[in-house]
Amino acid sequence: MTILKIKNSFNAPVYYEETVSSTMDVSRKLARENLPHGSVILADFQSAGRGRKDERRWEMKRGENLSFTVLLRYSCIEKIPSAITLRAGLAVCLAIEDFAPCLQSSCLVKWPNDILIKSASGEDYKKAVGILCEAEGGNVHLGIGVNTAQKEFPFHLLEKATSIALSAQRDISQDERFALLENILSRLCSELETADGETWKPRLEDRLYKKGEQVSFIEGVADSGKEIRGCLTGITNAGELLIVPDGEEQARSFITGELVMFKHYS
Repeated sequence: MTILKIKNSFNAPVYYEETVSSTMDVSRKLARENLPHGSVILADFQSAGRGRKDERRWEMKRGENLSFTVLLRYSCIEKIPSAITLRAGLAVCLAIEDFAPCLQSSCLVKWPNDILIKSASGEDYKKAVGILCEAEGGNVHLGIGVNTAQKEFPFHLLEKATSIALSAQRDISQDERFALLENILSRLCSELETADGETWKPRLEDRLYKKGEQVSFIEGVADSGKEIRGCLTGITNAGELLIVPDGEEQARSFITGELVMFKHYS
């Protein structure tokens, strides 16, 4: 592996490989080798990038996007920051807007682990970032995939996916990709290490996709078929999603599940 000369606010190395099976797999290897908290593995291409389901694995064009995992080491499970995936999402939103000021207030967090950016037309939001968090004891492997410079997507993703380049309507160079990575690491460090632990929730709820709107939610594992419709009201301090189901008055909290992307609700 090559060590890149990239500023990492965690004061840890940033490793680079052109092709890996998965940066999450390499991060686990780095953990076994006792690499420090905040170490990063970046790859130009993943042959087996993971998602919430195997058929939803992260698809990316070689050399055009950012695909990396941050190794976070805590003394025990109890020391892992609450709602770490959502807080990472908030950090990535802020970093993207730092990088491309024209996208200010255009990035939303779709619970539990996606970042959506308003399309260039301003008519809808599409996925630009996927986040996957896996823990082993006190070790957390925070995998992040950012559609950065890519401007063409497979047919089955055309209505769902976008990139920073498409939304900002400009080209993004290799050096700029690395600048974005530095921004993300800076914001991650701030949100997870130094930011006031009480401030993340309201700031995240300000960016929560569909907050205050009627939604369709699939409870439990992906494609479980357990659909709930109601009003999305926010999140708990632990990061659980709050929905007031139709016909009920009190919000219910959900640990697992996903919001269904749909255009009409009746």
